[in-house]
Amino acid sequence: MTVYLFLNESFPSGFQWASSSESFKVEGGWVEDGKGETIWDRFGHDGLAFENQTADLACDSYHKVDYDVYLLRGLHVNTYQFSISWARIFPSGHRGSQSEKGAHYYDKLINALIESDIQPVVTLYHWDLPQALQDYGGWTNASIVEAFKDYADFCFSRFGDRVKTWNTLSSPWVVSHAGYGTGEHPPGVKDYVVASYQVTHNMLKSHAEAFHVYNDKYRKTQGGKIGIALNSDWVEPMDPSRPEDIAAADRYLQFMLGWFAHPIFVNGDYPATLKTQIEQKRNECPLSDPARLPVFTTEESQRIRGTADYLGLNHYTSRLVNNSVGGCTPGPQGVGDFQAHVDPSWSSTASAWIYSTPWGLRRLLNYISTEYLNVTKVPIYITGNGMPTEYSGDTLNDTNRIEYMKSYINEALKAIFLDGVDVQQFTVQSLMDGFEGKQGYSQRYGLHHVNFENADRPRTPKQSAYFYSEVIKQNGFGSLKGDVFKGAEMQLTPHQ
Repeated sequence: MTVYLFLNESFPSGFQWASSSESFKVEGGWVEDGKGETIWDRFGHDGLAFENQTADLACDSYHKVDYDVYLLRGLHVNTYQFSISWARIFPSGHRGSQSEKGAHYYDKLINALIESDIQPVVTLYHWDLPQALQDYGGWTNASIVEAFKDYADFCFSRFGDRVKTWNTLSSPWVVSHAGYGTGEHPPGVKDYVVASYQVTHNMLKSHAEAFHVYNDKYRKTQGGKIGIALNSDWVEPMDPSRPEDIAAADRYLQFMLGWFAHPIFVNGDYPATLKTQIEQKRNECPLSDPARLPVFTTEESQRIRGTADYLGLNHYTSRLVNNSVGGCTPGPQGVGDFQAHVDPSWSSTASAWIYSTPWGLRRLLNYISTEYLNVTKVPIYITGNGMPTEYSGDTLNDTNRIEYMKSYINEALKAIFLDGVDVQQFTVQSLMDGFEGKQGYSQRYGLHHVNFENADRPRTPKQSAYFYSEVIKQNGFGSLKGDVFKGAEMQLTPHQ
C-alpha cells in the first residue's frame, strides 16, 4: 500500500475556478420561444430515460438566469461554463431558422455573469443536436460540418464580444461511443463498425472549421481562446510487470483520448496504434470487418492539426486494463484487444462507471503533457470533474462528494506544483442537479440540490458548495500550511 500525501499549497495566482452546466440538463423550456426539438427531447419523449423522465422543464434555468447567477456568486467562482443549445438558436439547425428570443436568453445569461465578474466559458455543442439535423443522419452526414461552422460563426459574432473562451465540443467520445456505437444515448445508433468512426471524423472536421472561422474572422477583434473538451479516463496495466498489459493500457487511452487528441494536438491524423490495430483486425477478420476508420486527406490533416488554444479535459475515473483477445467483435475492447476492470478497493459512486481514483488525474495530466503538449504547447483546462450521488433523503450532506472533490483538486495541484504541468482551470461538475440523460433525475451531480417535485425548482446549496467556496477563497489549500504534506485518509490500491 502506498500512502498518498495531501499537498497543502496554493494554486498559482489567476487560477480559474469554475462550475458548469449543460443546456439540455438544466434549461427546460423545450419548445419555448420557437426552440427546435433536440435528440435528447426525442429520447425523453420516447420514454427512454429513467422512469420516463424528460428534460421538458429540468431546472427551468431558461427562466432563472438571475437565480443561477446568484448561486454562482455564492460559490465565489470566477468562471462559469455552460453550453448553448444549437436548436434554441437555429431550431432547424440552419441559419435560416434563427430564433432571436433563443439568442436573447444567452445574451441575458452572459451579461448577468459579466456584471457579477464571472467569466463565461461557452461550449458550442454538448450532445443536444437539433432533431432536424438528426433526421438527415446527424453527425454521420458530412454536410453537418458546414452546418456546425455556420452555427459557430453566428455564436462568435453574436456573443464573442463578451465570451472569451469557447469549447467547440464537449466529450465528443461519448457522442461517438454511446450515441452511434452502443446506442445507449440518442440517436440510439448501434453501429460500432462504421457510424461511430464516421461521427468522430465529422466532429474533428467540424471542430477544425469552427476554429478556423474564429481564427480568420474574430480572433483579432475579440481576442479570445478556442479549444475542445475531451473526456478521458486514466488507466493502469492490470499487471505492471507484463509488457502485454502495458501495451493494452496504452491502446485503451489511444482508443479514447488519442482518437481525438492526436489529430488536433499532434499531426492531424489518428494515432498510429489505432490505425495499426484496425488494419490488423481487417486482416484477421476477412468475413466481418469490425471497424472501418475513415482517412483524412493531406489537406484535411493540415486543417485539423493545431486547432486548439488549450486542451480541455473532462475526467472522472480510472481503470485497470489487461491484454485480451478481442476477436472480430466491434467496439473498443474487441478491436483494441483489451479488457477494463476496477479495483474492488476503489470507492464507488451512484454511477456504475465512476469510481473515485484521484491519483489517476495527476498521472493523466502528466501523460497529456508529454504525449500531446510537447508538439502544441498549450495549457490544460480541467473542463469537467465531479461525481453523482443517489437521489435519497440525505441530499445536502454530501460528504462523499467533498472527499472526491478535495482529493481530485489536490491531485491537480500536485501536477502543477510538483510536476510543472500547465493546468490553468478546474471545473467542478455541476452547479446544480439536472437531467442526467438516460439516468434522468436519479443521479445527482450538483453542488446545489434541486427540488424537482416543486414547480419552482428551488435550489439549495449542499455541503460541497460551502466546501468549494472555501477552497476558492483560499485559492487552494495553502492556509492549511504547517507541514506542506500531510497524510490523507484515502483508499489506495496495491497497483501503484
